[in-house]
Amino acid sequence: MDFSLITTPERLRFGQSPELDAWLLHFLTENALEHSTDPDKNASPEQLAFMVAVPEDQVFAPCSDRMLGLLLNNFLDPELRKEYGQRWKRMVHLTRDFVPDKAARRRIFHLCRHKFRMVTASPIIIPSRLQKRFVTMFMAVSGLVDPYRDKRRRANERAWRTLKNEALDRFLSECPQTLQACRRMEDARLELDLRELERLFHLATRHELWRTDEVPDLQAMRAECQGDTTCLDILRACFGRDAGRELKILFLPEESGGLILDLLLVRALVRQGHHVVMAVKDGFHFRSPVFWDWDHDPVLAGQMRDAAFIADQRLSKNELLKAQRENHFIVISDGTREELNLYRASVTFARAWKESDLIIAKGAANRRRLLLNHHRFTRDAICFWREADGTFHVAHKPRAETVRKFNEAGLSALAGSIISSMRRAKAQGRTVMFYSAIVGSIPGQTRNALRLLTAFVEHLRGRLDQTFVINPGEHFIEGMDADDLMYMWEKVQRSGLIDVWRFQTVEDIEKSFELLGEKVPPFWAGKDATFSTGCTKEMRIALEVQKLHPELQIIGPAPEKFFRRREYGVGKFFDAAIPAQ
Repeated sequence: MDFSLITTPERLRFGQSPELDAWLLHFLTENALEHSTDPDKNASPEQLAFMVAVPEDQVFAPCSDRMLGLLLNNFLDPELRKEYGQRWKRMVHLTRDFVPDKAARRRIFHLCRHKFRMVTASPIIIPSRLQKRFVTMFMAVSGLVDPYRDKRRRANERAWRTLKNEALDRFLSECPQTLQACRRMEDARLELDLRELERLFHLATRHELWRTDEVPDLQAMRAECQGDTTCLDILRACFGRDAGRELKILFLPEESGGLILDLLLVRALVRQGHHVVMAVKDGFHFRSPVFWDWDHDPVLAGQMRDAAFIADQRLSKNELLKAQRENHFIVISDGTREELNLYRASVTFARAWKESDLIIAKGAANRRRLLLNHHRFTRDAICFWREADGTFHVAHKPRAETVRKFNEAGLSALAGSIISSMRRAKAQGRTVMFYSAIVGSIPGQTRNALRLLTAFVEHLRGRLDQTFVINPGEHFIEGMDADDLMYMWEKVQRSGLIDVWRFQTVEDIEKSFELLGEKVPPFWAGKDATFSTGCTKEMRIALEVQKLHPELQIIGPAPEKFFRRREYGVGKFFDAAIPAQ
């Protein structure tokens, strides 16, 4: 296979050649990342778009560009062999430390060795994905659910004891000597908040504070902060006056022990008026914090007493926003047992990312996934980490320029303007009708669906006197996805101002094509609102609204015909499949 034309990962796109298309599909399927082959585990392209701004036909790889280049070589590069070898050694140490039975150890070693030989013979697997497979095989054979639980608990306890150190308290609380003369009290408060965050960023990466019993060196910590202007500059850009004072932040921690120091940072952010969602692992991944750790760790439970824990991995947009309104600090699972992998992230994690204003990610592993590649993400990201030699780093990656964020306030304002027009119509004695129709339920037919919708609504407006007909297609804004639209329209639909809720029928579609002077194509024949899972969700809402407002008239297919369908796909304009009976 000749990839001589592919000089950079940015040029890895479908459609350039059959050979490259085949390799890209091979890469995705061998790493078990392709949505179409395993839709229950892998994010759909629409869900992935919540987090990554991937250009059309380009491939998102959950690894660094350096690693992707090594895999693209199609042979076992010495550097790639080293990466694989490190994962093998980690599995060997894990097995020797926690599996006392010799027969079980040999079984695990031989099982993993077969997988290792296959990978090195045809090097296409991302090393972290190989590590995940090793761990899965280890857990299946050993029966151990979480062998590192005690290690993580001890690291948290050591970090908690460190917090009581007098030198550490002085480092965090002493007034900065370089603070400029105060012209406005508000400026002074902001500057002190930024200096506090700066110190906590530095402190949270000092691994010796939870890996050893080393006493904190106050002078060294103070000198490091004073000599680092990059961190403060980035914080000022992301948290300064122009950024807004109430940000939604998704925080990705690195490892237990350091988590106790991360919580100092989270509490500072909350105290400064921000909302924080912390995403931890769903299950064992060595030293990484796990969602249920707080249940087995009294120190961690005490430090996270103010957090709201949400175990549901498929929160709707409404549920997530409601939880954020009610809680300033939420803990969720990212849905994985591996390094940051947006393909395998849970729906809740994807929505938390989408609803955030800023991602704060700690550690070298998160840095590789967020900074060391050409991909642009949908939100600004700050990564901070410490090298093996102790050098502290922080970097900021701005979100893609093409991304437009529709926040809760903006969507509520759009809904509010529609509700105001409905109130004006009712004040004029007009009947308010809402028309629910297929828009994106037939892949590739969204534009045609909008043509049909517009033609038929205009037909209704011409026939019905004193009737205000709402056409959802007239209120679409470029950049909105299905999550945004459903959130906005649900506010309108639950306003209690709808008199008639009409759902599209087969006859409506046939009439629409007649109005356009066209015949009904085969893929539109027999379709109606029951084909749309978006309309199915709206039928559920209509029935709930009707219980509160019995005068509401629902016109269209019978409600029971809708409920054969599942929830609409995450971020999709078209439907999830009808489940097999």
